[in-house]
Amino acid sequence: QINFVACQLFALLAAFWFRIYLSPSHASSAVRHAFATLFGIYFAVFCFGWYSIHLFVLVMMNYGIMSMASIPNIHRYSFVVAMGYLTLCHISRIYIFHYGILTTDFSGPLMIITQKITTLACQLHDGIGRQAEELTAEQNRLAVKSRPSLLEYLSYLLNFMSIIAGPCSNYKDYIAFIEGRHVHMKLLEVNWKQKGYDRLPDPSPTGAVMYKLCITLVSLILFLTLTKNFPMAYIIDNEFLDKTPFLSRLGYLYVVTQAAKPKYYFAWTLADAVNNAAGYGFSGVDERGTFRWDLLSNLNIWNIETATSFKMYIENWNIQTAAWLKRVCYDRAPWYPTALTFILSALWHGIYPGYYFTFLTGILITLAARAIRNNCRHYFLSSVPLKRAYDVVTWAVTQLAVSYTVAPFVMLAVEPTIKFYKSVYFHMHILSILVLLLLPIRPQTHSVRRAQNQATMNSIKSK
Repeated sequence: QINFVACQLFALLAAFWFRIYLSPSHASSAVRHAFATLFGIYFAVFCFGWYSIHLFVLVMMNYGIMSMASIPNIHRYSFVVAMGYLTLCHISRIYIFHYGILTTDFSGPLMIITQKITTLACQLHDGIGRQAEELTAEQNRLAVKSRPSLLEYLSYLLNFMSIIAGPCSNYKDYIAFIEGRHVHMKLLEVNWKQKGYDRLPDPSPTGAVMYKLCITLVSLILFLTLTKNFPMAYIIDNEFLDKTPFLSRLGYLYVVTQAAKPKYYFAWTLADAVNNAAGYGFSGVDERGTFRWDLLSNLNIWNIETATSFKMYIENWNIQTAAWLKRVCYDRAPWYPTALTFILSALWHGIYPGYYFTFLTGILITLAARAIRNNCRHYFLSSVPLKRAYDVVTWAVTQLAVSYTVAPFVMLAVEPTIKFYKSVYFHMHILSILVLLLLPIRPQTHSVRRAQNQATMNSIKSK
């Protein structure tokens, strides 16, 4: 943890230096690629020592696939090799090193690199191996039309801004940033003359970086004060279970889940700030004319804490991973995309049994929540009081459902997970199954979703 924080703070300083002294106006794209890669390699070695070789082995193996594989199969080969290597590393870290050697915990960077490898492979397949009319609007926008050079490939995967904690970004966005087109492309989407500007403005990320650093500081304080004082293990303590009523146990479950969040808020917001400090992450201008630097943001804390649906919560938590799952799995799965996406998410996270309890439970609750929303929500939209009451109830249910679902993710092992679910009578599992029996959802086939995607593209084109 100390190495992680030290690396990210050094990366923050390096990012400011990179933006000021190696800006596109001062250095060529090749120089920027080279420095970003060398800094990234240095930080990886500093954090993980010789175990960082796993990162480089995976990167070079997949560069071979990227260079030589046929385009129709490039995304399949890349996916199998990257996920296979990641899974083997997860297994070895647990069963060979027995969880205890912290320097072997190189899985975080390896997970990010796996995301990037599979993202690039799928977007390369879209750009060269498929027709434009087969793609969604997003796939068309992100499609890569030519294989990357070795330097571009290494820079995208190993750059210092994201190698330690991510996030995963799209290849075309990253190349546009290195070449100095990143901000300019977003600014051209706005009619600045109509706003009284005679030339394009020059957005600075400094304000966004300072704001995100404040969030990281608050998150660090909360982590040091709350997380250790409200351990998840307490909810399966025998004395606690014997003396605490059911509703009180649910309330405490919500509290300990809240206490587990600050470390994620800290790590992801700091990683976002590092990218912004380098000048990467500009996403455009909002309706109020404010410059936005959230292209790479991994979470929206306000939307997480006020989520009124399981879907809304998931969409605002680990945003870039959710986007990756959608692009490489959900949009490409021929059947049962929700189930397959949750299974891939569990496999990507690792092989702890708790992960699979969480994601399999998540499938049930997601489908049940979707059924309830589709069949009931419209009855509560006729008046403001009804809508507010619906929002309050769905907020409470969503927060409890999330707490119920993620508890095994923190506990990791089978025995405490079963003990926890027994202590709360498997109530969310039972309710979800009853909902699905009464309000079943038919899974969308690939052809149905393709028709919907085509309709979306046609709508965008007509606008």
